[in-house]
Amino acid sequence: MAEPDAGWQRAEPPFHGASRQIQARMGLGDKMGLIGQRTIRAYLPQQHQDFYPQLPFLLVGSVDQRGQAWASMLAAQPGFASALDATHLRVGALPLAGDPLAQNLAVGAYLGVLGIELPTRRRNRLNGQVSVISEDGFVIAVDQAFGNCPKYIQSRDAHFVEPGADHPGAPVWLDELDDAAKALIARADTLFIATSCLIAPEAERPWQGVDISHRGGTPGFVVLNEAGGLTLPDYMGNFHFRTLGNLQLEPRAGLLFVDFETGDLLQIAVTASVVWDGPRLASFAGAQRLVDMQITRALRLPGALPLRFSAPQYSPVLPV
Repeated sequence: MAEPDAGWQRAEPPFHGASRQIQARMGLGDKMGLIGQRTIRAYLPQQHQDFYPQLPFLLVGSVDQRGQAWASMLAAQPGFASALDATHLRVGALPLAGDPLAQNLAVGAYLGVLGIELPTRRRNRLNGQVSVISEDGFVIAVDQAFGNCPKYIQSRDAHFVEPGADHPGAPVWLDELDDAAKALIARADTLFIATSCLIAPEAERPWQGVDISHRGGTPGFVVLNEAGGLTLPDYMGNFHFRTLGNLQLEPRAGLLFVDFETGDLLQIAVTASVVWDGPRLASFAGAQRLVDMQITRALRLPGALPLRFSAPQYSPVLPV
């Protein structure tokens, strides 16, 4: 089947209004409008169709019935994610036991997907809606698909644990971070953040949806702040401002921290606010903004991920 014409083919702009406002604030409005028209598509280009089947895991953003976003991880042998055609991605895997994604999956539900190949630092994203749910997975109808640069991604190799060798523990809900959660965050060099714009105004309805994105830095780049929450420095990126734009509309977000050695997952529900300037910002070298996050609750899935990862090879473009 021939690939559709490249680029954004719809009359509406490829970014919603809140993201465009931030782009304009940074003096990038016209430039990003043109870049978005060329690089964001309402279908999976062939290189994305070829990319997703290579992956042993996907990151998925979803929203629960209360409107809280959650960041989740699915893992299975490569090939579990594959394009049925240019506008549908089939995911042949189900949520890990205890993951809120299991309750959030429904026909019509909005999802954000991040495919990231850690050894090569390659990543592609899509946003869409669930069109089919089956006994072994689901299908996403694509609204938007686009690539991201490899900045701040730590290269790691992944391998599956031997069948029967993993023994996931029972999910543990936390009203506040315990010592184990704080220790994981303190040594983390990677997190994933899910946001949504489901409450966008009527005029923005084409871009209702959920997004999930990667953030990386040197170990400990996310810090516990004096208010008892988390502070995430935001560095120069691809200027889409999807995460920050969504947070302008809906401040609730979901974080995911992965313990790459044990397979533990830590999912955190937060309410975020953005710090654009001031002395605190200056104390984070290289950061252009700060995202302060108040913790609502957290969920630990001990040993839930059937993957283990090698030690990282740090990106040459990490913030200092």
